Amino acid sequence: MAPLLRLLAGVAALLLAAGVSPASASSSAVDLGVNWGSQCTHQLDPSEVVRMLKANGIMKVKLFDADPWPVGALLDSGIEVMLGIPNDMLEAMTSYGNAEDWVAENATSYGDRLKLRYVAVGNEPFLKSYNGSFMETTVPALKNIQKALDEAGIGDTVKATVPLNADVYVGDKPSEGKFRPDIDGVMTDMVKFMHDHGAPFVVNIYPFLSLYQSDNFPFEFAFFDGGRSIQDNGGVSYSNVFDANYDTLVSALKKAGVPGLKVIIGEVGWPTDGNKNANPKLARRFYDGLLKKLAKNEGTHLRQGKMDVYLFGLFDEDMKSIAPGNFERHWGILTYDGKPKFAMDLSGKGNDKQLTAVSGVEYLPKQWCVFDDEAAKEEGKDKLPGNIQYACASGDCTALGYGCSCNGLDEKSNISYAFNMYFQMQDQDVRACDFDGLATISDKNASTKECLFPVQIISAATVPARRWPASSLLLAMLVAHALVS
Repeated sequence: MAPLLRLLAGVAALLLAAGVSPASASSSAVDLGVNWGSQCTHQLDPSEVVRMLKANGIMKVKLFDADPWPVGALLDSGIEVMLGIPNDMLEAMTSYGNAEDWVAENATSYGDRLKLRYVAVGNEPFLKSYNGSFMETTVPALKNIQKALDEAGIGDTVKATVPLNADVYVGDKPSEGKFRPDIDGVMTDMVKFMHDHGAPFVVNIYPFLSLYQSDNFPFEFAFFDGGRSIQDNGGVSYSNVFDANYDTLVSALKKAGVPGLKVIIGEVGWPTDGNKNANPKLARRFYDGLLKKLAKNEGTHLRQGKMDVYLFGLFDEDMKSIAPGNFERHWGILTYDGKPKFAMDLSGKGNDKQLTAVSGVEYLPKQWCVFDDEAAKEEGKDKLPGNIQYACASGDCTALGYGCSCNGLDEKSNISYAFNMYFQMQDQDVRACDFDGLATISDKNASTKECLFPVQIISAATVPARRWPASSLLLAMLVAHALVS
């Protein structure tokens, strides 16, 4: 973003936050973080999201970039923040000047109003699927960002780290954990730097993916109450894959010479759709076990004590890549419109109740785009396959797969679902409900007991009064005038 536009966006975000009286922190605050992603076609109002977070006692947030809009809403909130630098910016950060600029624009510019704790340099940059694309840039970027933080005078309280997938380490048993041979050198360099600068190791652990990626994986071992266990050396028993995975990392850190390096779980969660094992019932079971475990502050066999954890994620995101699986768009503990999916107790005490929803959400008109079978008879169904493919490729048909929430629909309803998802994602534009004359707009709700045909929200990003309040626009214009004068 050009410096002027960046400044204007920052001014607007600051004033937006200043115009919102921060909600008082919940008396039942939980020591638990969440990942707040933004890969969705329709954004919720960040100021309302912050109110919701505080109402639920969530006082730690991890972002995947440093967008001034959500960051502005977090100012003066008291919520601890981890900002992100996307992978496509890592090469730029290998220049110290660029790293300095990033820190100046996104860290020090907010002063004490932003409770910044960590900067996440990249996101899972060493995934095997990236084929080493970020191997040469990640560690230099990390070192430059930490140096820039140090020289800006905030390095003692703000630490740079790199969120990593659990595939960076291997081991048949937890005690045999070590870093992947192809990245052992760069990982050792990285963790020693983190240790020397007081930064944590951030790892993403997903028991669901262990289950998803192998038909032979023991189902019960993915949960905390399954009664399934594996044996490690010395008679140590592990009753769940989360603990076993975590301790595999602890062993790898020990082998790399940093046995005491702090570990943060950057992402952990369970999706609620898009796969036969992704549903609210199993998600609730997983979270119930995880949260109760965390409440005990017992840790694991190799690392006793309190664990620092960020749940993934906050909302469903309908623009996430589905290359890893259709479930990728359904990780939220809240729905796309900010409503809780199931009762839970974030404190882990077992007193489950519905989380506080996001307030002030507005919706598009109650109308749906559905398949017009009469028109199909006249026009011929030969046009259907191409239109369905287009609707799903440009929309979201992830709930239609085997074992998913909308798997039981008949043929007509399947087509209607595809058409409607595209229609809603296009802000109900009438041109998005044509499909060569095979669709029509209806005011009759096409949802079934199991399958929701959603009505999309009005995106807060498209409401000028929300993203650019009048006072913000006025001051932004004055700033712009001063800069170009």
